[in-house]
Amino acid sequence: MKRHNLFNLHEGEEKQDKVLQDVLKNISFKGANLWILACAIFIASIGLNVNSTAVIIGAMLISPLMGPIVGIGVALAIYDLTLLKKSGKNLLTATIVSLLVSAIYFTLSPFKEAQSEILARTSPNIYDVLIAFIGGIVGIISITRVEKGNPIPGVAIATALMPPLCTAGFGLATGNFSYFLGAFYLYSINCFFIGIATFFIIKYLKYRPKNTGNEKLNKRLHYVITSLVILIVTPSLYLAYTLFQEKRFHENVAHYI
Repeated sequence: MKRHNLFNLHEGEEKQDKVLQDVLKNISFKGANLWILACAIFIASIGLNVNSTAVIIGAMLISPLMGPIVGIGVALAIYDLTLLKKSGKNLLTATIVSLLVSAIYFTLSPFKEAQSEILARTSPNIYDVLIAFIGGIVGIISITRVEKGNPIPGVAIATALMPPLCTAGFGLATGNFSYFLGAFYLYSINCFFIGIATFFIIKYLKYRPKNTGNEKLNKRLHYVITSLVILIVTPSLYLAYTLFQEKRFHENVAHYI
């Protein structure tokens, strides 16, 4: 095998139209998908509550959270405003349902103490950003293959999303808004970096931009979505740098002490 083929993402690539159909099919949150999400969040909340990593991983295996975030990344890459609106709406629905389910669970749970699994999700660091970004790459590469391969993309992405969402629900249920803000902040930046990873891979694979048949509308869509990409990427890069600096500062303090 030639060396330049070792990392060639075009090898085994699925047809672009088929990938876009799959992405569109998986962004919707209603009926069975919403029930599965609610059950996954409930299980993850139990795992956080009893400090069980195994239970949290089990919840990730059934989580359908990946769909709308991948949809947003793809929409930004191919300048599809309709897909962007649908994906954004469904991500908002999934987020609200997840917060409600986890908040209800933690309100009813007799155990209100913040365990280590919860505390780990209240203060984002550079490693969380890396997990989200690499998980996003794994997810979109797997989706664009003819043979989906070994990685389960939903698990890679759920790793970065489900625990922070459930922790935010814990913060709401216990009235601890510093936990809520820290966890929801982590969830938000993870969404950003998963979307950015998807955007980069779709651009690298040279997916065709959407053509509406109206040249003026095409140009407007191009400008609007390019502006959105810049708005998302710029603060995310700054955030990654800030988190890196903060992590380095804490390591220096610990070393000094």
